[in-house]
Amino acid sequence: MFLRKDLIQPRIYQEVIYARCKEKNSLVVLPTGLGKTLIAQMIADYRLTKYGGKVLMLAPTKPLALQHRESFLRLFDIPEERINALTGEYKPEKREQIWKKSTIITATPQTIENDIVVGRISLEEVSLLIFDEAHRAVGNYAYVYIAKEYMRQAKHPLILGLTASPGSSEDKIKEIIKNLHIEHVEVRTESSPDVKPYVQGIRLEWVKVELPGLYKDVRKLLREMLKDSLKPLAEAGLINSYSPDIPKKDVLNAGKILNEEMAKGNYSMGKLLVHQSKALKLHHAIELLETQGLSALRAYFKKLHEEARTGRTKSTKELINDPRMKKALYLLQQAKELGLDHPKMEKLREIIKEQLNRKPNSKIIVFTNYRETSKKLVKDLSEITTVMRFVGQASRKNDKGMSQKKQKEILKLFSQGAFNVLIATSVGEEGLDVPEVDLVIFYEPIPSAIRSIQRRGRTGRHRPGRVVILMARGTRDEAYYWSSKNKEKKMFATLTKVSEMVKKEKQASLLGFVKKSEKVEKAEVRPPERAEKREVYEKLPIKPVFVRKPKGIVVYVDTRELRSQVPKYLKEMGADIQVKTLDVGDYIVSEEIAVERKSANDFIQSIIDGRLFDQVKRLREAYERPIIVIEGQLYGIRNVHPNAIRGAIAAVTVDWGVPVLFAQDPKETASYIYLMAKREQEGRKKEVAVRSEKKTLTLADRQRLIIEGLPNVSATLAKRLLKHFGNVERVFTATEEELMEVEGIGEKKAREIRRVITAPYFEDDSGAGAGL
Repeated sequence: MFLRKDLIQPRIYQEVIYARCKEKNSLVVLPTGLGKTLIAQMIADYRLTKYGGKVLMLAPTKPLALQHRESFLRLFDIPEERINALTGEYKPEKREQIWKKSTIITATPQTIENDIVVGRISLEEVSLLIFDEAHRAVGNYAYVYIAKEYMRQAKHPLILGLTASPGSSEDKIKEIIKNLHIEHVEVRTESSPDVKPYVQGIRLEWVKVELPGLYKDVRKLLREMLKDSLKPLAEAGLINSYSPDIPKKDVLNAGKILNEEMAKGNYSMGKLLVHQSKALKLHHAIELLETQGLSALRAYFKKLHEEARTGRTKSTKELINDPRMKKALYLLQQAKELGLDHPKMEKLREIIKEQLNRKPNSKIIVFTNYRETSKKLVKDLSEITTVMRFVGQASRKNDKGMSQKKQKEILKLFSQGAFNVLIATSVGEEGLDVPEVDLVIFYEPIPSAIRSIQRRGRTGRHRPGRVVILMARGTRDEAYYWSSKNKEKKMFATLTKVSEMVKKEKQASLLGFVKKSEKVEKAEVRPPERAEKREVYEKLPIKPVFVRKPKGIVVYVDTRELRSQVPKYLKEMGADIQVKTLDVGDYIVSEEIAVERKSANDFIQSIIDGRLFDQVKRLREAYERPIIVIEGQLYGIRNVHPNAIRGAIAAVTVDWGVPVLFAQDPKETASYIYLMAKREQEGRKKEVAVRSEKKTLTLADRQRLIIEGLPNVSATLAKRLLKHFGNVERVFTATEEELMEVEGIGEKKAREIRRVITAPYFEDDSGAGAGL
């Protein structure tokens, strides 16, 4: 036993969930603040006691990973040096050392993913893998790859996914379950019978306000402009209606279709892109006006003016020059002079004053989607109470981001009661240890069930809580609110349905396992790790074969390429990944071949800024057969004429003699690279050269590099020469006869090597003076 039982008092629902999830890959859906982490720690204690090994807990951000480490340190009777957090701030070598000595590791997924890809760590000894905020396990997020590798590598695998909400889409929930190899789902809400006694209750109020007449006048102008921009798209069949109430996702989808048509050579559709771009900008402007107010809208219009002035986009120019836009700007200026604010602001002040009068030491969180609004809220609310802003790390123009250290400091001060009101953007929603509060206010509703649940979970844990949602009547606010409610309701119904589906699939897979096993006639014994399958396995008269892939083809990968998906796919294909800082190329597969991978966007940008031909020149000088792979849809994504793109490709291919391959996605890129490496290394027994790695060469690499400079000496031959003679000096002083003692060097090669070493040097680079 490692968990200090004297410090915990598990609730009944936590005990039940623990008992059901300690032997099955499980997804636990439990609202924020109801103790998901304690359930994970109870299961961690069980797995360490039964199997030993390591426990790995992943969290999306560094502050969350550090927070989980502190929680394990507090509750586990394990030496402090064996409970560690692994994040990108540690150098790779240091992370490898920490991994080896640790029993419990909390980490960010990108860090662990990179270390798995390059082979710095193995998941073989991990007996429990916990995915916090498991709803992120979709698409190419690092959780997906880590879960796949874990199930392949671990001796005693068990996965535990934790989330307050996996989303409302059945397809997304199914994807999460598939990606995390889930066999069992546990769902609880605040109203679940075994949870209800522990929830103090949340009073939910929605407060509606009326937009002032001036706001409505501006809104009417913007909606007219939006309707005019949508009409050509509707007439072309790209959208179903040109009503200004059309969902934003429909306008985005129209842009996607247009880009695809442009890529097919249908350039006549290009003019519709201007209308689609205008529609998106107007959609956003109306949303800001309805939900945020003048300051946010003015900041956005200022940005559009700057765009129009620099002439970057045609759509912005047309918008700014529209007489209706000029009238709208005039009305906004009038509103500013009158001191007219969004009615939400006055209502917000009223609600906060009322709460503080009732309880002066109240803790209040106000959530808003926009940074610009958060700045205004801090300024206005500072007149009535103590207030602090809480935003993410990314910096914007004239708005510096908040470091993780600063975030932690603000949360600590809030917890201690140093100020009453925290104005938070989305960074305050997910996972961070935000103290429980008396009042949560949504400055605007959000159409996301996940985010709505996370926001509400900041109150009502240990004492009754209150949630107020501000809405402008007859605007997107109301639509977003009901969208969120419907999605949340749908989510729980979908979870129940998918949970039953998982049970049936599990039974079917066990049956399939037995049938498959009965057909095996001869086997190498390695029992399956799933408990249920292991029981079946033990009863089989003939045991099935389980084979692990051996290490395969070597591919040198540039460190910056770890941000792409390509190295992961290469590893899955069986490649042995060697990560280095490469001066030339992104992937090296042999002494002759280097591959430069370019996303379609980067390829076009390199044409615009003039980098392309310099990169091609360096590739050509360093490698005999360089190759460029362009990944993704190339045409229609940037405002560059297709003939300019084709001209650049023709110049690279014809003038420089560098082949250009086209890949649909990272997986296809990886397939090209792997097949090249296989052909070079297996078919012709060639080693991977390191000629271009000038900055990071080891002494042995440098010695090989010098010898490879001799005529007809490959990487393999250089290695043989050094092994035979012991050092570079002896290779250079060896006679022809001594050189011929090395396998692969005949009389002609030996003579050429001695000629290069002994011939006098003449500056005339034709080489004529040296008799060459």
